[in-house]
Amino acid sequence: MSRLKDIYSSEIVAKLLSDFSYKSGMEVPQIKKIVVNMGLGEAIQNVKILDSATTELGLITGQKSVITKAKKSIATFKLREGMPIGCMVTLRRDRMYEFLDRLINVSLARVRDFKGVSGKAFDGKGNYTLGIKDQLIFPEINYDNVDKIKGMNITIVTSAKTDEEGKALLKYLGMPFRN
Repeated sequence: MSRLKDIYSSEIVAKLLSDFSYKSGMEVPQIKKIVVNMGLGEAIQNVKILDSATTELGLITGQKSVITKAKKSIATFKLREGMPIGCMVTLRRDRMYEFLDRLINVSLARVRDFKGVSGKAFDGKGNYTLGIKDQLIFPEINYDNVDKIKGMNITIVTSAKTDEEGKALLKYLGMPFRN
């Protein structure tokens, strides 16, 4: 069992039960999955960027990534339907908790001038999305092997019904909110 999952089951469930006065322990919100997505518009001209992005995303998450394709054609971007334009990974169970632990305790601390993540990036249903500007904050990435700086979106999907419950869950897990 991962460290963060153990903390969740032993401490955080009890805190959330008392804070929101749930009737049952099954009502307590939990993390369902984490989706890490890299959108690469430059992959239209250079396909090798997509290859390096999939290997880097595999190193970061510990799981093979899936190449995403364009859903519709956009003539101004020279984009055709079905062209590969990004990659993504969906993490669940133990890998999800291990990735979240590394993100909170190691990677976010490596961001220059880090003051915390925004507490306003919730979607209204308790899910949180975090944008990262470069992949070099992850210690798994070797700086010498990076050809281009690529950003990514990390979406944490929870079973919380409101943003307040989702924020409380992530705050107890150690997410450093600035507001």
